[in-house]
Amino acid sequence: MDEEISIINTSSRNERIKNFFAKNKKTLIFFFSIIILIIFSSFAFKEIENKKNKNIAEKYNEILVNFDLANKNKYKTQFVEIINEKNSTYSPLALYFIIDNEIEASNEELNEFFDLIINETKLDVEIKNLIIYKKGLFNSDFETENNLIKILKPLINSDSVWKSHALYLMAEYFFDKNQKQKAKEFYNQILSYEKSNENIVKETQKRLSSDFSE
Repeated sequence: MDEEISIINTSSRNERIKNFFAKNKKTLIFFFSIIILIIFSSFAFKEIENKKNKNIAEKYNEILVNFDLANKNKYKTQFVEIINEKNSTYSPLALYFIIDNEIEASNEELNEFFDLIINETKLDVEIKNLIIYKKGLFNSDFETENNLIKILKPLINSDSVWKSHALYLMAEYFFDKNQKQKAKEFYNQILSYEKSNENIVKETQKRLSSDFSE
């Protein structure tokens, strides 16, 4: 008896499933078509991105191989094109190459490149923080106190691995200007921050013991 009831229930359940598919055939086909389209689009997008990244990499490496400082304006244009691609790897590398080889003399334009990479390029958080630090490092030779702090503020007010580097940069900035009290405040922040970089802590302790001892 129980077996017969089980067979009837199974049959009834199968019938309901068949009826559901029959009534919702068009909706289900549409639904599964959308899923397939999304999966296909995702693979296609990744393939396009991979191809694009490969082309940018080849272009960057070709510029490095052929680079001639005597024709730096020609190569500047090519490096700027790579920066404008907003590529997470090669856009920063192109900017660093421009700075290291003094291809662009305008600090304003170089800062615009930094901002493009920082604000409009898809980057991992700590890679972005590293670029912010490098922007601060670049500007530390000529920027005002307020502007340099403004650049480094996202790091100073964060828990980033680059926080202690930013604090040390500010400390050294004030030390070089013989503003020792301000410098000491930043050195002390490094020592009080539990996650400060070990090497930064050592350099800070050396500085305090050699130049701030009474």
